[in-house]
Parts: sequence; structure tokens; C-alpha cells
Amino acid sequence: MTERISSVEVLDVRFPTSRHRDGSDAMNPFPDYSAAYVVLHTTAGAAGHGLVFTVGRGTEIQVAAVRSLAAMVTGLPVDELVADPGALARRLIGDSQIRWLGPEKGVVHMAAGGLVNAVWDLAARRAGQPLWQLLAGLSPEALVAQIDFRYLRDALTEDEALALLRANAGGRAERERRLLDEGYPAYTTTPGWLGYDDEKLERLCSEAVDAGYRLIKLKVGGDLADDVRRMGIARGAVGPDVRIAVDANQIWGVPDAIRWMRELTRFDPYWIEEPTSPDDVLGHASVRRALAPVKVATGEHVHNAVMFKQLLQAEAVDVVQIDACRVGGVNENLAILLLAAKFGVPVCPHAGGVGLCELVQHLAMFDYIAVSGTTEDRYIEYVDHLHEHFTDPVRVRAGRYVTPTVPGMSAEIVAGSLDAFRFPDGPEWATGAAA
Repeated sequence: MTERISSVEVLDVRFPTSRHRDGSDAMNPFPDYSAAYVVLHTTAGAAGHGLVFTVGRGTEIQVAAVRSLAAMVTGLPVDELVADPGALARRLIGDSQIRWLGPEKGVVHMAAGGLVNAVWDLAARRAGQPLWQLLAGLSPEALVAQIDFRYLRDALTEDEALALLRANAGGRAERERRLLDEGYPAYTTTPGWLGYDDEKLERLCSEAVDAGYRLIKLKVGGDLADDVRRMGIARGAVGPDVRIAVDANQIWGVPDAIRWMRELTRFDPYWIEEPTSPDDVLGHASVRRALAPVKVATGEHVHNAVMFKQLLQAEAVDVVQIDACRVGGVNENLAILLLAAKFGVPVCPHAGGVGLCELVQHLAMFDYIAVSGTTEDRYIEYVDHLHEHFTDPVRVRAGRYVTPTVPGMSAEIVAGSLDAFRFPDGPEWATGAAA
């Protein structure tokens, strides 16, 4: 009998990270890292796992959005589904009634991405490969066929994408060997949460350098005097040769971003991340011109490939930060990686959260092997939170991600964690662990 998707399971899973202000920043002072967790079950007993990262309240809305799309996946033949996830992505994103709630942005777009990522996880499991390896083994033609170019051709055509992929085909085997031997560069945000006191900041900065990191990131934007003091502490702890990035999490308008950052330039910041509204393309361009040579980075809240296209066309960004769960899944992230390569802009993925490190490592590693061909000035964000809840957690050694070898997209959450942290009736919440 033909194997089919028998059901789509969606769970609301929340972790009370607000208790210790893990993840705190200027815009999100008390987040509870959470996820709408997606499992595709098949009639043969197999499963594909995906998730949509959230920060607490509202996760129930994200769960409802995934469930609203589940009927378009249930009953589909698995062989056809994993052979062409792009076909499903186009159906989910293009549904005329659901699309009205976006279009191609926000809760419904992220819901589609959660389902698409679960399909890719299933495909990689069936192939017996980690997702990065499955993607890197596809031909340029197969990869390009997974991308919807409708709104991108004024910046990137199918032929240009094919040329980019073919140009790097010759060195793939050697890059894969190096990736398996050496891993991928990481940077850490673990020291820099805005809610941490000065002693913890200094200690974690020193520990990050000792652990091999060459780039750390600090949250800024709460109070200027505090930021000046904290940057001084961090620079003193890491020395002059370790890069320090800063992240405002959209807290400023354009003039404030420029004024505030000029006060921090004495500490040699490497980039300013999300200096203003993620939708303000021209604002980012203004900030970039005013603050050069400080780089401008953004992407974790950029809701689709069209916005990335415009940021690149407007010369508004120096660092593209893809997110595994913000856009419409793997397929749209393939488009963004190719756009960044076309414009010669490095990709440093956003991670942390629940499962974001686990998922996005596959996209960055694929980019190295098949698209950009380099790790120069490229890092995957790493935050030492919640990895123990995954069956194939990320590992970082000497400041580098250890390349995953387990089949799939590393998205599966441990069953015991699902039981303990499901919301609102899991014991970690029923006993009043957090509000």
C-alpha cells in the first residue's frame, strides 16, 4: 500500500526562560522560549518533525495556524511529498483564503514553514542523511526547481541561480570533508542578555573567549549609559582581537539608532543588528551609510524573500541573518541564500530560541558546500539554552558547530520534555513554574 501522511500533530510547548531572564533584550524583557511543535505521522509509522519558534503568549495562535493548514498535508503520498517539497510549499503559501491573512508573512507564513520543514526532516530521515547533506547532494537543477522565483527575477533569475550553484560544484567533496572534520564557525550570544548583571556579563565574556569564540554578541538599547558601561566591561574581558556584535532588537527609530551607535563606536562594534523596524528597508540603508564601517545585520524578523531582495538591492545590509522558522521553510531559505550569494553578502544565521540552532545549522552548512563556498566572515549564532530537550542537540567545540550526522533536520524534541513543558497542562506549568 502507498505510504501516506496519516495525521499532523501540533503541540504548544513552552519553557519558562523568563524566570532567569534568559533571552532578555530591549524589546523582549521576559520571554518564555516556546514552540508550535509539528509532527507529521505516516501510515508506515515514520515521522517528520518541525517547529515554529515563539516567545510565550500567542503560541496558541501559532498552533491554530498550523492546524488550519494541516488538511492540505494529511493524506498525501509520502514518496511524492518528499520528492518535491516545493510543490507543497507553493500550495500552502498560495492558498487564496489563508494567504489573505499574510500574504506571505506573519503567523500563517510561519505555519507553512513549520510544515515544510517537517517534510524536509522526513525526507532526510528517509534518505538516511542529515538535511545539510541531502540538500548538498541535489543537483543545481533540482535545487532551483524548489524555489519560487516569481517575485525575485528582477534580482535573481533561474539561470543566475544555476550559474552560482554550478560554479561551486567542483569543490563540494573537499568542502564536505572539511566540514565534517572542522565544523562551522559559531558566535555566542550567551554572555549578552540585557537582564544579566555586570559580574555575570564579564564572567560569561571571559568564558566565551576561553571556549574558542572569536565573536560574541551583546544586547543593547535599554539605557545608553548602561550600554556604554556594559560594552566597556565586555571589551575589557575579551580584549581587542575578539569581535563584539550588538543587537538592538528593533527598539530604535532611525535617528536614535545612529545617535546611540555613535556613542558605542569607541568599543569597535562589529555589527549593529536590527537597529530599527525590520520592514524599514530605506531606514536600514540610512543607518548603514551613517555608521560605516560598522556593519548592519538583520533578518530574523524579515518575513519573506522579497524583503531580503529589497534589503540587498538597496544596499541596506552587510550581513544577512536567515532564520529557520520565520519564512516559509527550507525552500524560501534556499532562495535567500542564493540572493545573498548573488549580491556578495555573507550569511550569519539567527539562532538560539527553541531549536533554532538545531535547524539552521543545516542551512548554513549547505550554503558553505553548495552556494557560497566559504566560511569567511560567516558564523552561526549559538546560545546555550534548551538543547538538552532535543534528541539530536547541537554540539559546539572550540567555537565551532560540530557537523551533525544523524538523519533529519535535528528538530525532534525529547518525549519527556514534550510531556513536562506542554502548555498549559504540563507539570512544569501546572505547578506554577512561570506565569
